[in-house]
Amino acid sequence: MLDRSSIEAALRGVIDPELGADIVELGMVKGIRMDGGDVTIDIALTIAACPMRDQIESDVVRKVTAMPGVDRVEVRIAAMNQEERSRLMDRARHRARENAASTQVSPLTRVIAVSSGKGGVGKSSLSVNLAAAIADQGFSVGLLDADIWGFSVPRMLGITEVRLQAGEDRRIVPVEVDGVHVVSTGLIVEDEQTALMWRGLMLSKALEQFLSDVAWPATLDYLVIDMPPGTGDIQMALARLLPQAELVVVTTPQLAAQKVAARVADMARRSHMPVVGVVENMSGFTTDEGRHYTLFGAGGGQALADDLGVPLIGQIPLDPLVVEGGDEGHPVVRAHPGAPAATAIAETAKRLTELVPPAADETCTSRIAILAEQLAHLG
Repeated sequence: MLDRSSIEAALRGVIDPELGADIVELGMVKGIRMDGGDVTIDIALTIAACPMRDQIESDVVRKVTAMPGVDRVEVRIAAMNQEERSRLMDRARHRARENAASTQVSPLTRVIAVSSGKGGVGKSSLSVNLAAAIADQGFSVGLLDADIWGFSVPRMLGITEVRLQAGEDRRIVPVEVDGVHVVSTGLIVEDEQTALMWRGLMLSKALEQFLSDVAWPATLDYLVIDMPPGTGDIQMALARLLPQAELVVVTTPQLAAQKVAARVADMARRSHMPVVGVVENMSGFTTDEGRHYTLFGAGGGQALADDLGVPLIGQIPLDPLVVEGGDEGHPVVRAHPGAPAATAIAETAKRLTELVPPAADETCTSRIAILAEQLAHLG
């Protein structure tokens, strides 16, 4: 049911990227009005002219628009007075102390969870290649293999002989391969054929450790998370641990697959996690002679995107080079950048970074430094 409390719950997923806390906790939400499916939200920022305003405003729109029953969202921005800024700094200082013992992922990092309703749709291959393609755009990228049981990311990146190590501060150091910082249970077990017989609670605890005990780079622009299929403990834990996370739903062209993938989107919305868009994988096959075959049907990706009210951000064709690259540890976007699938994935990655732009903005760097210094002094 659409009411003020449910909208506030959604807005708790909007993080001020400089202060590292949600805008409800920081007292930035000054008013919520509903008129049928139209929602108007008043937001007070410390400095209304700061370019971080654009990110917060777009995040508010995405979070609230993702709620059932919402047709349109208007965000009205104002500046805080001195008393309000003082209260905000008190809340930010308290939150900074809490964050020191929680997730090590910077609030400036954009979190993209790649998910699917069922296995076998090429989600892991897409996650690996998207991470590589985003890094090739010049961004700092992390890749978290959250498919605890079915880990496959290490092999796809050719790092099966490497194990995660602890740094001087005893936190786990991600393995860096060609500009992508990687963490996976596949980098912990002795060999990739070892079965992890963990129950649900252990799975969510493993994800929590990967976020709290891993020394992710502070300058990470994007963290791509390869999610396990379905709507279980990992998905719910992610929404709790990383409220800034946003979802990309992977499906195949089959209409039946579209119905299954819709469950993941429903879970995301119940957890107030925006769905950025849909990627249709295995979207037909074109022979060297130019004949096109829709081996897995057609229209499922667009149908799902239309049903969810989000864009179809990519259609990735079947390409043997994707399989070859995964088996040999060389992502197709780098090993064969001119291949049909590589081109489609690179275009999808570009569209994704346009829809979810990086948080860092040089014009706000001085403000970030000042606030950090103030927090350190007050703490």
